[in-house]
Amino acid sequence: RATVRDAAPPEPGQAIRVFAILNPPPAPASPGAYDFGRTAFFQRIGGVAFGLGESRPAVLPEPPWRLRMVMKVNAFRFDLAKRIVARQGERAGGVAAAMTTGQEAWLDPAQVDVMRDSGLAHILSISGLHMAVVGGFAFFLVRLLIALWPWLALRVSGKKVAAWAGLLAVGTYLVVSGAPPPAERAAVTASIAFLAVLLDRQAITMHALAVAAFVVLVLQPEAIVTPGFQMSFAATAALVALVEAWPQRPKEISAPWPILAVQRAGAWIGAAVLASLVAGAATGPFAMQHFNRSAMYGLAANLATAPLSDFLIMPALALGALLEPVGLGAPFLWLAARGIEVMLAIGEWVAGLPGAVRTIASAPDIVLPIAFVGILFCCLWRGALRWLGLPLACAVLIWPRTPTPDLWIGDGGLQAAFVQQGQAVVMRPGVRQFAVDVWTRRRGLAAADRPVEGWTCGRFSCAPEASGPVALWWGRRAPTEEQLDRLCRSASVVSVRTVLSDLPPTCAGKLVLDGLDYARGGAVELKREGPAAANRWRALWVSDVRGERPWSRYGDAEAQ
Repeated sequence: RATVRDAAPPEPGQAIRVFAILNPPPAPASPGAYDFGRTAFFQRIGGVAFGLGESRPAVLPEPPWRLRMVMKVNAFRFDLAKRIVARQGERAGGVAAAMTTGQEAWLDPAQVDVMRDSGLAHILSISGLHMAVVGGFAFFLVRLLIALWPWLALRVSGKKVAAWAGLLAVGTYLVVSGAPPPAERAAVTASIAFLAVLLDRQAITMHALAVAAFVVLVLQPEAIVTPGFQMSFAATAALVALVEAWPQRPKEISAPWPILAVQRAGAWIGAAVLASLVAGAATGPFAMQHFNRSAMYGLAANLATAPLSDFLIMPALALGALLEPVGLGAPFLWLAARGIEVMLAIGEWVAGLPGAVRTIASAPDIVLPIAFVGILFCCLWRGALRWLGLPLACAVLIWPRTPTPDLWIGDGGLQAAFVQQGQAVVMRPGVRQFAVDVWTRRRGLAAADRPVEGWTCGRFSCAPEASGPVALWWGRRAPTEEQLDRLCRSASVVSVRTVLSDLPPTCAGKLVLDGLDYARGGAVELKREGPAAANRWRALWVSDVRGERPWSRYGDAEAQ
């Protein structure tokens, strides 16, 4: 996976050459954090590259036919995304392109932050919601057209023909979206629902959901530990349980149409509120544990935008994308752009409310399976006994957190933070900020920059003037004996980026970590044990959590 600095992104199928820095996929920022290396391994990505300048055209041999087909599909997706952005403008068009083709090159990072803080980020990634809307829209549209033609309606099964149309729409959308893993899982689930219709079975049942989960795990067994799989199937199971427990509508009695209209509108609003509440409650434990954040007003934002996305934006985008290759998609894309503008405005307003986002520290790893068992119990059991699973379902929220470590040092020893008065004091503000954010969120800490007073920091090192918790040396050259002596005199823990051969006498009794330690273990959390004078620390390395797996190998210590 390569990142280039071109003004315009290279088009699919274009051969380029670029000077770049090539590295293995990065390790987790802290023990237990998201492991991109694992994801990259199952996506067959062996490394990441960062371009040092603009790319130049290159001439390469003709690729195999399968790769040529993939490149043609990607070229079609890219061209469609460009046309959507040209029709709608970059603000709405970037969101529309991501929702339609999975191309995120035109997404504004500020928009992504707003959608995340308002609880609407799931709309940007192609998943179950999009597949359900596209497949369902095709199903109901075809069935309606057949019903409007009495001659045809008497001779074919409109329901089954519509199911075939839904399958075709889901398959087409999967190809146009680039078939990312979440979209593949959603396509499998939607396809099984349509197959149930073709076999004269009920489409929305726990049995159908179980079959979909089984098929997904056969095709992608690694998906079981991913947030997307867990959240999508938890939400779907909760909604299916809600449908099964929903009381049957009593036989309608004659009443004036205004009263019936008000009653039905109230029922629809109540069902929408309850469905959003149930889906949010089912996915909440997974969002807290995996992402360490909770959008406090996400329910309100989703209730406000659900009619827009389900009944306006997605159907209009589907028709616009279908007709745009022949030049007839402009009216539908314009309509979708207006809906996206309203959705973004709602997201910006919600994200700007006080306390819109709350950071939640991660619970121990065993807690999420406990919560999952509780959610399953609530969904699968019948009657009032199902509520016995509610305490287990809330385990992530109520389970005591592990003690916060006193010190964190990032991969390679390039960054560190120590806990002081309930805050994470960052040694090098602005350096490896992503890793700092990941660690502070996982521990539920607010980050604060290191004070200028009381510290001696230069180009290659930073150490407290008096006795402090940690001293850093991040220079590529090993420190001299005099420099290392100064670091050991100033702190209880000394971190050096390079590999050390000898230590001065002043480092006796101090915890000294060098490049060899980071090459073997990655980032580390340190917890002080016993009195401060004893200077005993318990270390938890990334490698302790990762284990020995194909994606957990580290590079040469001298290259860190």
